[in-house]
Amino acid sequence: MSLRLYMDVNVRIEITQGLRHRGINVLRAQEDSAGRLPDPRLLDRATALNRALFSHDPDLIAEAAHRQATSVEFPRRHLRAPARHHHRTVH
Repeated sequence: MSLRLYMDVNVRIEITQGLRHRGINVLRAQEDSAGRLPDPRLLDRATALNRALFSHDPDLIAEAAHRQATSVEFPRRHLRAPARHHHRTVH
């Protein structure tokens, strides 16, 4: 299994681009229409997608540490991202 990352909105695009350039599978929260999810839901979303969450956000890191310390289960089911707006081209 290769490394699969889920980038929080606070991670600079240059980091994401550098990782992708090195062949790392990276999905940004913004690309997943999840850029505005609250921290607990963002962590759940990354877990549901089987991705490690990459973040510099102290609140999000504290949430993850709290879950680990209290043995809170991370969800295993797929969580839906906010609705995406698809644009269709009519031919």
